[in-house]
Amino acid sequence: MKEQLLKLKEAALEEIKAVSAIDELDSIKVKYSGKKGELTKLLKGMGKLSAEERPVMGKVANEVRELIETKINEKRTALKKIEQEAKLQSEVIDVTMPGKVFNVGKKHPITQIIDEVSEIFMGLGFSVVEGPEVETVENNFDALNAPKDHPSRDMSDTFYFNENLLLRTQTSPVQVRTMRSEELPIKIVSPGRCFRNDSLDATHSPMFHQIEGLVVGKDITMAQFKGTVEMFVKKLFGEETKTKFRPHNFPFTEPSAEVDVSCFKCGGKGCSMCKGEGWIEILGSGMVHPNVLRNCGIDPEVYSGFAFGMGVERLAMLKYEIDDIRLLVENDIRFLEQF
Repeated sequence: MKEQLLKLKEAALEEIKAVSAIDELDSIKVKYSGKKGELTKLLKGMGKLSAEERPVMGKVANEVRELIETKINEKRTALKKIEQEAKLQSEVIDVTMPGKVFNVGKKHPITQIIDEVSEIFMGLGFSVVEGPEVETVENNFDALNAPKDHPSRDMSDTFYFNENLLLRTQTSPVQVRTMRSEELPIKIVSPGRCFRNDSLDATHSPMFHQIEGLVVGKDITMAQFKGTVEMFVKKLFGEETKTKFRPHNFPFTEPSAEVDVSCFKCGGKGCSMCKGEGWIEILGSGMVHPNVLRNCGIDPEVYSGFAFGMGVERLAMLKYEIDDIRLLVENDIRFLEQF
């Protein structure tokens, strides 16, 4: 049995020496020292030995077991060191190599205009208020003094869900909701998406953005509105910008006016941007119609106000000299990187 133990020891040591991976060591340990290993099988034959031989063979067997386990542990430590050195070599960082360039995105020109306009009006004491894009016919038309025969209420012009619900055609319903829920005085701007049944071309889109403003309180006058607009356009287009008010008709304001600004490209001399007129239309406005105030539970004999609305895409196209509205929704990175 002693010879068998010595042969087993030599075989185990040779296998341990030849191992090149840690998982192979685990297999060797099971093969020789496991419950069903070679050493265990050999020791089962000790019952056939005499009483004098058993302690001697037991001592030899323990020495062989301890030697095998010691060599396995030493080999494991050596293999781990080799693996760690190889890993360090493979993960070496060359600090002289050029760094990676991470492209940082930026805001879409529509978002830039909304943020810029909102910031200007917040500086004038306005609050920014938003509302739902799915609106009631009451808030979108009736409360705003738009009669049932108004062209915008035609089924072919507006996206209706049913006779009472639609995709809002303007952000004016936010004004209605605010007047019905907030205490006076009111001073808000309401940016957001709007929807109309238009075909997409260079100047029209079925989905677009608006920013509307509303001021309601006691003794609000057209003169205050003109001063507000003049300050706004100077902040947005430059201090040299002039304004011009032209009479117009809107169902929700009376009197109403279209507001033009002097062309910020040619200074009013006439160019391709302003079509040679020297002026560019930017928004519609007027004093809030008494019927609108009444519909929102406000006494027009005590309170007055002014409202205005502008298309964000139009402002973006004017400010950045974009000649096709479709460029704003095509998501062409070559175009968007310019802003």
